[in-house]
Amino acid sequence: MNKTIRRASVFALLLVLALLVRATWLQFYDGKALADDNDNRRNAIATYSRPLGNIIVAGNAITGSTRTKGSDLAYKRTYTDGKLYAAVTGYASQAYAPTQLEGVYKDLLNGTDNRLKTVMDTVTGERSEPGDVLTTIDPAVQKAAYRALGDKKGGAVAIDPKTGKILAVASTPSYDPSALTDANTAGQAWKTLNADKDKPLTNRALRQPLPPGSTFKLVVAAAALEDGLYKNVDEPTDSPDPYRLPGTVRDLANENKSAPCENASIRVALRYSCNNVFGHMAVQLGQDKVRAMAEKFGFDDDAQDVPVRAYTSVYPSGMDQAQTALSGIGQFDVTATPLQMAMVSAAIANGGKLVSPHMVSQITDSGGDVLKDYDDSAGTKEIISSTTAEQLQSAMQTVVKDGTGTNALIDGVTVGGKTGTAQHGENNSKTPYAWFTSYGKSDSNGKEVAVAVMVEQSDAARSEVSGNGLAAPVARAMMQAALK
Repeated sequence: MNKTIRRASVFALLLVLALLVRATWLQFYDGKALADDNDNRRNAIATYSRPLGNIIVAGNAITGSTRTKGSDLAYKRTYTDGKLYAAVTGYASQAYAPTQLEGVYKDLLNGTDNRLKTVMDTVTGERSEPGDVLTTIDPAVQKAAYRALGDKKGGAVAIDPKTGKILAVASTPSYDPSALTDANTAGQAWKTLNADKDKPLTNRALRQPLPPGSTFKLVVAAAALEDGLYKNVDEPTDSPDPYRLPGTVRDLANENKSAPCENASIRVALRYSCNNVFGHMAVQLGQDKVRAMAEKFGFDDDAQDVPVRAYTSVYPSGMDQAQTALSGIGQFDVTATPLQMAMVSAAIANGGKLVSPHMVSQITDSGGDVLKDYDDSAGTKEIISSTTAEQLQSAMQTVVKDGTGTNALIDGVTVGGKTGTAQHGENNSKTPYAWFTSYGKSDSNGKEVAVAVMVEQSDAARSEVSGNGLAAPVARAMMQAALK
């Protein structure tokens, strides 16, 4: 064989090998990427070729599927009481990526989760029958939260302190997920919802961290008691009134000018929401100790899944003493979601132990067999000692009986709570945020619940914006529904 022919043969062989390598790469790597691409129409056709699995509340499906007309997508998602449960379900859309529980469990709900595969599915390569998601949501509590929030802009969460089950996740204003399910009409609905200045697509219960104001004083009080700075909630504190912010010429004022806040005990300081006490207390403890306590409750956790990923609630770092003082009253750069503040009350109510909050009880296959039981796997952490928890429970009860949280009183229920009114805007130029976090224990049936409510905006006059005036009545309605 002459040299020219030999070289041509080698070159041809290399071309064949290159084609084989490329084909193999396309088949086993690029092929999977293309198959998983959200823009691949075949995925949407397969997903909506038959009904999806359902999201269940108290034994009833709050989702469904209906036949479409004139489309290669045979089915589309439907919702029962869509606005009521939007903060729980999210949406499954023919046009957009799914959100909330629809997104977390999309593979289970469309039948591609490997846990659903039967032997026959493996042999035939067919898509499995979809499974279902069983939630922990209590419809009575969910309805109470949604109705009590009404036309206010806000969010609310209720948790069973003993089990960690999330009983309600409400966000207002809400939206109807059904508007986003059909590819032919979803585009206009998407534009309308995103153009709405009230941001109905925002889940204010889980994914809108805002300054928690005076509700954060519970965290500072817990840190002081656990550290031994003060032995109990009735010991006088070292709290000058007025309290001059360190390194500044500014005094940390109290809302109630006549309140007995000078050297007030933790009980009295929570009752009257004394800023001077908790601002100074945060400086006495130092930001590291306050942060350590906040993080035990769940602040700064960037993987807080319930199983929907909640936005991180933040206790800041690198502060000077004046900023540390402001952090002690839930201001400066402290932020929290209603979920986070409900977790604070849940741990206090449960003797200092926090059971992992979760809003899915079980996931099942099409036959109802349990694939995973989240109630059995919920972990428990000791946040504070039982002694500290009892002290704070007692002080929170004083807030509701004789202090700033009287609108949360319920006959036949032991209620403890803490109000908060967080400044908003430069020099508090915008409407403040109204907060209330609490727990309730039925005196007759032993049921317990912990709640947190945040009202971001309402029609109330600025002078009427307070945790007791706007948020406590919502919490009261939720606790009544949960404790029946």
